[in-house]
Amino acid sequence: MNEPRIFTGNANPALAQKITEYLKISVAEAEVFTFSNDNIFVRLIHSVRGKDVYVVQPMSAPVNHNIMELLIMIDALKRASADRITAVVPYYGYSRTDKKDQPRVPITARLVADLLEAAGAHRVLTLDFHAAQIQGFFKIPVDELTALDILVDYFTEKKIKNGVVVATDIGISKRARDMAEKLQMPLAIMEKRRGGNDDKSEVLRIIGEVKGKTAIIVDDEIDTAGSLCNTAKVLQEQGALIIYSCATHAVFSGPAYERMEKAPIEEIVVTDTIAIPADKKLKKITVLSCAPLLGEAIHRINSGMSIGEMFGE
Repeated sequence: MNEPRIFTGNANPALAQKITEYLKISVAEAEVFTFSNDNIFVRLIHSVRGKDVYVVQPMSAPVNHNIMELLIMIDALKRASADRITAVVPYYGYSRTDKKDQPRVPITARLVADLLEAAGAHRVLTLDFHAAQIQGFFKIPVDELTALDILVDYFTEKKIKNGVVVATDIGISKRARDMAEKLQMPLAIMEKRRGGNDDKSEVLRIIGEVKGKTAIIVDDEIDTAGSLCNTAKVLQEQGALIIYSCATHAVFSGPAYERMEKAPIEEIVVTDTIAIPADKKLKKITVLSCAPLLGEAIHRINSGMSIGEMFGE
């Protein structure tokens, strides 16, 4: 197809800039701002008729505003006769609401998928859904990438000896197992219980051996950091010598920064799917860029090449 056009909303323009640098093109110009009455306005500066277009916009805080901004940009591109519109959503909002786990509750992750399709998206490109079944909520193609290799490469360079990979709960154990295999380390799993809707969880026990080891805690995202810090505390109590943490998405909401600062964690490694304010970034936080991964995927989609080959599939 023709050269891709990369647009960005206001959620993470720095990531869009890095993606275009990888592709050796420029970010396409658009006006995207909010009026005083809180209405969002979008205007494309140049024609996109017949173009292969990508909109980079994670659904990070403020989540509802950034989702609406993305939908309006997609609508503007559709009405401007773009040939194909791909929503590049590095972080997918409402991903935890992926099933009816209580009476009379919505499946908001499915609703967001319907909204993207209704707005006019032809394809979605994302990283590490919270739940694999979210792919099935879409009737359009979804390319779900993983930042696992980015994190594995980082810890491989550290040459950690006597390490153990720790899954924060049973739900993330497959991802943690894959990381453990790549790092050639044993796996441990935290068994925990979550109650209600207050983001609080209780660590019950550790399945696996961590005493005298360097632990690497694995999760797909760090939100309020409650689970992470509880896990780190238990690992320390059980004799882990050094504790690292890694996740794809740095949500970091509510008391997260204060908790992470106090937690017995040597380093917290995340990617830049979500922008971290410079004034809030702690010294123990390391940010790895997923821009080359997304840039290569965009190149392959634009060229009609396989995405799976990026991961040896």
